[in-house]
Amino acid sequence: MTNPQKILFCGPADDQTSELREQFSSDNYLVVTPENLAEGIAEFDQGNVSALIVPASPGVLPLALIQSGSLLEFLPHAVVVLDADLRIVWSNHQLATLCGQETSLVGSSFYDAFGAPEILGPDFSPFHSAFSTRKIAKSGLRVGDKSYYDVEVMPVLTSGDETQVPAYLVASVRDISDEVLQRQKLNAIYQAGLELGDLSPEEIFEMTIEDRIELLKAKILHYTQDLLEFETVEIRILDKATNRLDVLLAVGMEQVAADRTLYAEPEGNGVTGFVAATGKSYLCEDTAHDPLYMTGAPDAHSSLTVPLNLHDEVLGTFNVESPHAGAFDENDLHFLELFSREVAIALNTLELLVVEKLTTASASTELIMRGVVDPVDEILNDTAWILERYIGHEPNVCERLQRILKDTRHIKQLIQQVGDKIAPQTPHHHKVPTMRQVNPKLLNKRILVVDSDASVRRAAHELLGRLGCEVETAHDGEEAFLMVRSFHYDVVIADIRLPDMNGYECFAQIREIHEHLPVILMTGFGYDPTHSIVKARQLGLKCVLYKPFRLDQLVTGVEKAVSISEDMTSETSN
Repeated sequence: MTNPQKILFCGPADDQTSELREQFSSDNYLVVTPENLAEGIAEFDQGNVSALIVPASPGVLPLALIQSGSLLEFLPHAVVVLDADLRIVWSNHQLATLCGQETSLVGSSFYDAFGAPEILGPDFSPFHSAFSTRKIAKSGLRVGDKSYYDVEVMPVLTSGDETQVPAYLVASVRDISDEVLQRQKLNAIYQAGLELGDLSPEEIFEMTIEDRIELLKAKILHYTQDLLEFETVEIRILDKATNRLDVLLAVGMEQVAADRTLYAEPEGNGVTGFVAATGKSYLCEDTAHDPLYMTGAPDAHSSLTVPLNLHDEVLGTFNVESPHAGAFDENDLHFLELFSREVAIALNTLELLVVEKLTTASASTELIMRGVVDPVDEILNDTAWILERYIGHEPNVCERLQRILKDTRHIKQLIQQVGDKIAPQTPHHHKVPTMRQVNPKLLNKRILVVDSDASVRRAAHELLGRLGCEVETAHDGEEAFLMVRSFHYDVVIADIRLPDMNGYECFAQIREIHEHLPVILMTGFGYDPTHSIVKARQLGLKCVLYKPFRLDQLVTGVEKAVSISEDMTSETSN
């Protein structure tokens, strides 16, 4: 007599289902009602199971379907039952999908099904932990470079028996590749930002500004292609003075596109001009039907353009393009915006280094100039004194003295030229405030400043020298007359209280030497006990300055005097 075949009855053992169980009971069939999953699996392992019955009554149908595993097929992640050897007893179809298998995985080792994955933890033996601790264990798996899974394992225990060693495990496997890759990309963008702005002291000292810009461009291109996986890229920098968008980096673009002149205007300048003008990113999903798009990369069918923003200021634009329509999504937009912020910070850091070098060059030039002006003026004063006495007597001496004068004045010009040469241009073409602000109206105008106070003479050198003037000084009136007789000046600025005379006397005698030479008198806080200013006005004095100098008043006064001098020269020549 053969053993009766088993029928597994999945449902509660109550009066409502007892009649149904009796109907299936016979000499040939043995109806078994397991109380839980562990008992059901154990019955399967014993073999001789002919059928699985699920009662269809409304009250027990959902529970029965879950117990039978039918509903598990609809879960978004994989569910698998493993035996003590970690072999697959049962799984829903999602497991095969995750593993890339088309055939049944029953009987396969769990790890073999995934192709020997790398275990990432936190539990590096989650299945053994679940067996030994009888608690849930968690771990992560990595398959290849871009596939990541979250695994959660629970032991199957018989109800009420806490000492029993579980014979089976139930594991859920969830694909978390998108989440992990997104976190990795965010971290990589952060690290890329650090790398973009990282320059060692040696690099700062040894590299020129052009070298630093080329290094930054190389880093940007590397991360754009390797990290963001964009092959075509164009970065333009906004020139604040002209509103023009100049190309900093262009790879994969048509030459006509790279050479195209664009401005930060919302119309007539393509997507790039629109983004620069509005400060808003622009996703072009189909270039053939986008009215803003202007041809960039060959055969481009979609593009993504974001602003280079720094503290709500647009520094430029970052554009990538693809030969496929709809190639970019919101994630691409988000990542490119993040990376563009790092690029903007790196560009700003580079510009700060340039400004620092520019400031240092200006300060160094100013310091050197401050040290030489007094000795140069002394040489000019002494040379003028000697020249006046040797004119007509010693032609050779006079010729050598004139050469000394020329070379002495040339010293200051050379210092300023070297300072201008070592001062670099900023990479953003921004106008950067410097110590030297040349005034075109005063450029190369020779000014004689007459004052016994050394601090006033130095202040005149610094303030007027920054405007582009050639400044020379005298200590008193007699020295001033000597300088005026010996050399050409465009303007004379004289104090009203000199060691050897007052301002009126100085003004009057200079007018006798050169009738049309503009003279400006200066006084401290309106102090004029000899009424020099009133008397000089009667002789044609046009301008008075008050010490300490206010730069705007000094510039206005000298510009006015220079203008009068030029008008007089023009009338005389005519």
